[in-house]
This record gives sequence, structure tokens and C-alpha cells, in this order.
Amino acid sequence: VDRVAKSIAWWDDRRELVTRLRDAGFDPESPVMRRLVGLASALLGFPRHLSQHVGGFVISRGALARLVPIENAAMPERSVIQWDKDDLENLGLLKVDVLALGMLSAIRRALDFVNELRSSTITMDSLLREEDPAVYEMMRHADTIGVFQIESRAQMSMLPRLKPEHFYDLVIEIAIVRPGPIQGDMVHPYLRRRAGTEPIDYPNEAVRKVLERTCGVPIFQEQVMQLAVVAAGFTPGEADQLRRAMAAWRRKGGLEPFHKKLMDGMRKNGISAEFAERIYRQILGFGEYGFPESHSVSFALLAYVSAWLKRHEPAAFLAALLNSQPMGFYTPSQLVQDARRHGVEVRPVDALASEWDCTLEAGTGAHPAVRLGFLLAQGLSQPGAERIVAARRDRLFDSVEDLARRAELNRHDLKCLAAAGAFEALSGHRRHAYWQVAGIETDAHILRDAPVAETPAILTPPTEGENLVADYASTGLTLGRHPLALLRARLSRMRFSAAEKIRLLPSGSRVRAAGIVTGRQRPSTASGTVFVTLEDETGYVNVIVWPNLTERQRRELLGARLMGVEGVLEREGEVMHLVARRLSDHSALLGSLITPSRDFH
Repeated sequence: VDRVAKSIAWWDDRRELVTRLRDAGFDPESPVMRRLVGLASALLGFPRHLSQHVGGFVISRGALARLVPIENAAMPERSVIQWDKDDLENLGLLKVDVLALGMLSAIRRALDFVNELRSSTITMDSLLREEDPAVYEMMRHADTIGVFQIESRAQMSMLPRLKPEHFYDLVIEIAIVRPGPIQGDMVHPYLRRRAGTEPIDYPNEAVRKVLERTCGVPIFQEQVMQLAVVAAGFTPGEADQLRRAMAAWRRKGGLEPFHKKLMDGMRKNGISAEFAERIYRQILGFGEYGFPESHSVSFALLAYVSAWLKRHEPAAFLAALLNSQPMGFYTPSQLVQDARRHGVEVRPVDALASEWDCTLEAGTGAHPAVRLGFLLAQGLSQPGAERIVAARRDRLFDSVEDLARRAELNRHDLKCLAAAGAFEALSGHRRHAYWQVAGIETDAHILRDAPVAETPAILTPPTEGENLVADYASTGLTLGRHPLALLRARLSRMRFSAAEKIRLLPSGSRVRAAGIVTGRQRPSTASGTVFVTLEDETGYVNVIVWPNLTERQRRELLGARLMGVEGVLEREGEVMHLVARRLSDHSALLGSLITPSRDFH
């Protein structure tokens, strides 16, 4: 099953299934494979499941049940409309989406940490009253791991090019890295005009008022609607129809009727055909999803506040992000690695100090230390963790057995704590912890207070590599050395350079890099190009894999946990990519180490 799954990419077309199976060494004509292909082909295109939109609701003037079919949802005391959003739109019913953002919770938690620590009253509003140049300086260097919206690979490549200096620059930054502006050829003209290398032309004063704030390029949906009114003579109602058509034209078509009206209207207003056609092409781009300005402004607010926290309160920011998982582009391991590179001290899960959430403790440097919480100990129940914290308030535990008895933990929770290294202060290394847990009779109430004389076991401590594997398996991260630090000598003999050395090389250098794959992205706007992020003990290397190499080396691209890349370094200012010429899979060097990758289509 694993071989079949790894032979098929998330972007593959159904017609490619037989070819992919054959490439992976399977016989598509065998009875089992023919049955698999038949079942898979029949399932493709079906909804994965029926579910309730988490934040969608419909408003009607009268009783809703008289207008739409309603059924009981799977969740008790919930009901769901049987139609989807397109059905509701076609009938003219008002549907509103109210969605939650994990970053809102993370910011609230971080500000709570900061205000308690500093005895301050900082709010999101107060942070924006006086913009901080240091925050924008950090953004211009693309130092934005964990920062809302501007942490993606594409945004981090754009930041050194756009060079934000003020809040509205951030509004544009968030809106411009979208399929709409990219497909509509708005990105490069905007950057050239912002840098002063391309002149900005406005056909008249009315168009200038609409486009001046974005260097003559329509980046927001509102600007397209305003252009239709002031440049082509649309009524506000017709402009709204254009907005709806823009959002749906990829699925339904329907923009062609607006083409003639736009061209004719602009011509009547003295606007050149060249300018009009350029605007129309940009409008077509919005069919691939563009932002309204109000949406981008509110996202920019969260981006700025989260960037301020990362810049000035990195410990509070890390603790809040970890307590708000899952969210964002990065795993807890990557967030911790990045925070430690920024000088944050991170302390392990500890039965004598941790709470359920990650917390802050007095640190040895300028910032407090982050104590990892029990929530990172995989498999540990929250009620069990809370009983540990409650029992610890009376007095600290003096042994693993004392903890098990007073917190009334079952064998499963005890094993989870031992695996996470949380008993180190009580038992020493992991093997001693496992031994002591194995000797505890959690249900032997009759013998609970009976003294038992036992000779302490003498067990060999785990090696550094064994501890590292156990760390990743039990908490998803390690506070020891990075896995590739242990392999660096071997990788060096294989002529693979570390990320920190690659960063110093000039553009055009032939490079060999190796790293743990932390992410694969294949944006729909990239024409089949795959972007891979590799991590080693010194940082990250961003890799570009062109479509022809993707097809030739699918197995390495999709299956490698530790990937080697040979290629050519490309630089544009501070933006650096390694363009792959050859991929190699060195996952065997990691052994049983679990290294999750976040892959996006």
C-alpha cells in the first residue's frame, strides 16, 4: 500500500494512474491491480464526504425550511442544508461565512504572556499606532517563519523584492502573492514601477485616482470594479456583476460579454486599446482568486502584529504558536529550530515543571525560556496531565512511582511520559524511565503503601542517535543536535554542503545540498514546477524542480525524507534558490527517524 501511495502524486490526473503504477514496478494488468485501477477510477470525482461548513450560515426573510431542504447533521443538535454554495447562489439566497483563524488565538495567547511578563497592556491596536522600523527590516530579510500570511515560500521570496517599509506595503505584499495577480501579470510590472525602473502611465485623471496607490496596477478587486465605472462607463450594478463573473469565469465562463462593453467604454473615454486589453487580461487573472482590499488590510494587521511579536518577544511568540497548533506552514520542530536560532532557550517536557500548554520560565538571557508542555507528548491524555499538575501543587514528586500513585496515571500515560523524556529528573535516562514504569502496578491498591525492596537496575544510557529518534517519535521534535549534525561528516564525504555555506556562494555556482524535506509545494500557477524546502542543522535551502525533472525523478521527489540535490544556485538580491538538475534519495541514513513533511498543492 505504501509503495502504491508513494508512486502517485497529489496532482496526478486520473488518466496517469496506469502509467504511474507501471513506473513503480507494478503490473497494471494483474487481477489485483486491475481491480485497484477500476475502484480508484470509479471513486475519482466523488465527494470525499459530506460535511457541514464550519462557519457558513444562510439568512432568509421567512422560515428557511420552506425554502431549502434541511437534514440532521452528524453532530448532535446540528442541522445542515442539503444544497451547496453554488445552489444557494443560483437561488439568490444570502450565505455568510464566518471563519476562525488560528493566528488570532496565537496572538491573544502571546500578548497574554507578554503583558503578564512585562506588566504591560499591549494590544493589537496599540502596536499599530507607531510602526516599528525593526519589524519591517526583519520582513525585508524574509525572516518570517511563523508570521501570519508572509511565512510561505512565495511570500518569503517576494519580501526582499517588494521591501515593505510601511503598513500599506504589507497590505500589497499579502494581496500580490495570489493566483489572480500572478496569472494577470501584475506582479513584475508592480515591482518594476515600485523600484522606479518602469514608468507609470495613466490614461486620465480618473484612472490615476483608482490605481495610483498600487503603481498603476489593479491589485485589488475593488480597483477592477472602480475601473469599470470610471474608465468604461459601467453602472455600480454592472460593476458588481463583473465582480461575480470574475470569481466564476474559470468554472462557468461568462466574462466574454463584458469584454466588448469594457473595450467600447474605454474607447469612448479616450483610452487606448493597448491599455484596455491589458486591463482585461488582468481582470481574467482575478478568476484565479484575488483579494479584496479590506481582506488584505485585516490580514496585514495580523501579519504586522505577529511579526512584532517574533521580533521583540520571540519566546512568547513561540510558546503561543505551539499552544495553537495545528496551524501555518511549519511543524513544531521547525518553529522550535527557528526560535533557537534567534536565541530563545527551549526546555524539554518535564514531569516536575511542565503544564499542559507550553509556558514561559525565567531564562538565562534577554528573553524568558520556553518550557514545552505536556501537549507535545504524543498520546498523553489531557486529564492525566492535569492531574500531574494538580498533584504537584501539594509537593514535588520524588519518584516515578510517587507520580503514578498521586496523579493516578494509567500505564499508557506513564509510557507516553517516559517516551517523551519527561521523567529525566526523576529516573535519569529513558531506559531507566521505561524500566521503572514497567515495574509499577497501577491497579494494585492493596499493596499501594507496602514497602518493596528493589535493587536499582543498571542500564546503559541511549546513544545520542537513539535519543534523537525517540524525541521525534514521542514529541515530533528534538532539543538535542539536529539529525544532520550527526550525519555531517558523512554528508561532507559525499560532497554535500551545509545551508550556511551555500548562502555565501555567488549566483551561478554549481552546488550539492542535502537536507530533510520539510515541504513540497506545487502551486497551480507554477505550470508543474515543484518547490521543495530542505532543512539541515544550519538553516534552509529552497529548491526549484522543473517539470521535466519532476517526471524523470518522481520517486525521489515524492518519497525522499533526506534528499540530495545537485543544481545551480540562482540569486536575486537576498532571494536565493537552488535549481535542481538531479535528485537523490538518502533516506536510509535517517533509519527509523520520523520526519514529517507538509506538502501543498
